[in-house]
Amino acid sequence: MTNYIEKDIKIAKHYFILKIYPALEGTEDICWEIFPSNYSASLYAFSNKQRIKNIIEKKYLFEPKKDKTL
Repeated sequence: MTNYIEKDIKIAKHYFILKIYPALEGTEDICWEIFPSNYSASLYAFSNKQRIKNIIEKKYLFEPKKDKTL
C-alpha cells in the first residue's frame, strides 16, 4: 500500500481533504487528489479546476525557491 500525506484545506469557504502521494509507483512527479467535504464544495471544485490546481501546487506541494546569495 502507498503512503500518503493527508491535509484538511480550505479554499474560498469550501473544505477539502488533500491527499499527497510523494512516491507513487510508476510516476516521477508528486501525485495528489482532493476530496470535497460536501456537495457545494464538489460543485465549486468542478467549476474551478484550474484555480484549485494552481493554489494547491503553489501553497501545498512545492517549496518556495531559496535565494543563494549568502
